[in-house]
Amino acid sequence: MASRLRKFGVTAAGIAIGAALSTYALQHKDTPQYQVQMEEMQRIRRKRTLPSRSEQIKALQSEEEYDVLIIGGGATGAGCALDSVTRGLKTALVEADDFASGTSSRSTKLIHGGVRYLQKAILGLDIEQYRMVKEALHERASMLRSAPHLTRPLPIMLPVYTWWQIPYFWVGIKAYDFVAGDRNVKSSYYLSRADALELFPMLRGDKLCGAIVYYDGQQDDARMNLAIALTAARHGAAITNHVEVLELLKKKGDDGKDVLCGAKVRDNISKKEWTIKAKCIINATGPFTDSIRKMDNPTVKEICCPSSGVHIVLPGYYSPQQMGLLDPDTSDGRVIFFLPWLNGTIAGTTDSPCDVTRTPTPTEDEIQFILSEIKNYLNKDVDVRRGDVLSAWSGIRPLVSDPNKEDTQSLARNHIVHVSDSKLITIAGGKWTTFRAMAEHTIDAAIKACNLKPERGCVTDGLWIEGAQGWTPTMYIRLVQDLGLEVEVAKHLAISYGDRAFAVAKLATLTGKRWPIIGKKLHPEFPYIDAEVRYGIREYACTCVDMISRRLRLSFLNVQAAIEALPMIADIMAEELKWSKDEKERQIKQCEHFLQTQMGHQANRTLKEKVPINLSKQEVDMYVKRFETIDKEKKGYVSITDIKRAMKSFGDAEVSGEELHDILKEIDTNMNGQVELEEYLQMMSAIKSGFVSHSRFAAVAEQEEIRKEQERLKKQITIERSGATQRKSN
Repeated sequence: MASRLRKFGVTAAGIAIGAALSTYALQHKDTPQYQVQMEEMQRIRRKRTLPSRSEQIKALQSEEEYDVLIIGGGATGAGCALDSVTRGLKTALVEADDFASGTSSRSTKLIHGGVRYLQKAILGLDIEQYRMVKEALHERASMLRSAPHLTRPLPIMLPVYTWWQIPYFWVGIKAYDFVAGDRNVKSSYYLSRADALELFPMLRGDKLCGAIVYYDGQQDDARMNLAIALTAARHGAAITNHVEVLELLKKKGDDGKDVLCGAKVRDNISKKEWTIKAKCIINATGPFTDSIRKMDNPTVKEICCPSSGVHIVLPGYYSPQQMGLLDPDTSDGRVIFFLPWLNGTIAGTTDSPCDVTRTPTPTEDEIQFILSEIKNYLNKDVDVRRGDVLSAWSGIRPLVSDPNKEDTQSLARNHIVHVSDSKLITIAGGKWTTFRAMAEHTIDAAIKACNLKPERGCVTDGLWIEGAQGWTPTMYIRLVQDLGLEVEVAKHLAISYGDRAFAVAKLATLTGKRWPIIGKKLHPEFPYIDAEVRYGIREYACTCVDMISRRLRLSFLNVQAAIEALPMIADIMAEELKWSKDEKERQIKQCEHFLQTQMGHQANRTLKEKVPINLSKQEVDMYVKRFETIDKEKKGYVSITDIKRAMKSFGDAEVSGEELHDILKEIDTNMNGQVELEEYLQMMSAIKSGFVSHSRFAAVAEQEEIRKEQERLKKQITIERSGATQRKSN
């Protein structure tokens, strides 16, 4: 107890120092400079309609020299492009895959300052970490202001199960508010046990003493990344995805040393190669930082230390729609977030060393770790099942050591900007929230190192990004009233596209129904519509993977639903992009592989196959009877024809061949086009164990058994009545 009180005393003293520092910083903010910047920003308007991808490629092939060529289309690279072009520099950006295809689409979706870092800053009196948190809190406010349609404040609950931790956590969270100053989202507050359980009824109540609630921001990360890139394009930047850098080009500088002057690139869609000339090249490739640095200098020491972070998505009923949860101290010291997101629940993340790869894959061990930690915080009525994992993904966080310092063993807490001898500007480290500040520091370094001549200083702090300018919280009502969209669809379009939602909706086809008038859904459980696929191509989507994971977020929300929606998405893309039949089939296979490996579908299937059959004799007898009810010809297996006949018998005559194949595939583990009894028993064991949440085939089998039993009873009653009538007449 004494050590705990000492810890509390040290923390309280540290908070006082932190509060004093933050107050000083707020009082000495350069207000006139900030006002000038805001006035300058308002004069910077988007300059043009969005060019097509072919027009962007043509601009990059023009042989004109760019001031800045950015390699990497993640959050940092897109931020650099926006900062550079709004300063008046001629800017180009190339991305080997798709915008946000790497770490930037696989985050926790939080816009945060870093509560843990502030704790370390205070307890260790570490001014560097304090400044890092303060910068992140400033950037949090900037993101919420720049993209109000894609971001929102999110309250996060910190449940407390030991009485002495209540003042400890309360003081720490209040320090978080103090450091944010006038950029604070909303003030934190304390909740009693009863109030905490009322707001978060899924929470484990035994031994709960109370809770602290603080605010951070939340975003749709892939769409935010894309919106930043599109804003840069509207301001005049030549940006394109699926264009890979093959070689960095050099020439002799004025001092006789080799300096970078451009790059040889390849369009991975058309396979064409060409050269882009540039005065300055920026390396913003995240986990692939070292591969570009080695293009510049093959002998350079590696600085990237990749770390894998896995997240899972659970059904929305696992958390309240307007409240997240933070576990600051898991069984192995890592932090777990539990957050509502797009009507689902995100849980994560892990933090494990990994290799750099373009195809990071979530492992079963990491998924099970997250599930086991969740169970510690949810009440016993909530059965946390492996089968409830709708999607799982892994993102690679590029932790780096600072090459600017002699000691390169320790990892940098913040981002680093490094200029090589040949003037390659590398920006690495950092986090999503600080992308704008990272970009500002990078372009500042580029201007100095490469003697560039911008028209103005940085104007991106608070600059509206794509969709923000005309957006209002009630804009969706006009979409419903003016265009005849379903309310859920209208809300989704408004928060995903902002003021561009009307342009999206105008591409929607008629439903043929009385209501909604337009907007055919890609999947019945989600608000995504056909128009978004057509509009996504205008947003530079080139593949089915681009569309299903980043223009739409379907693969991140429910991988099975993504598989079911894929054929319709591929049909629309094939029509728009004039794909051949072979190309469409190739795209579908490529996307199926992505969903199987990178979105956790393969992990789900493999686990289901490994579940031992743990049914009682009574259960086995019951399931064998159900199986034989569907297998009318006693073949020993159930075919797709058997499933169709069973579904038709209880009134589901409209089921499509595609749906029938989906029902078969979810249980047909050996992929031979039929369901054997053992596969059926394996599925029922997986459902019993919680490794699978439900099965449509199991539901069909149960319904068919019920129908058969009802027929038998009806027949029996008819015969009995007939016999009774005959006896009476005799």
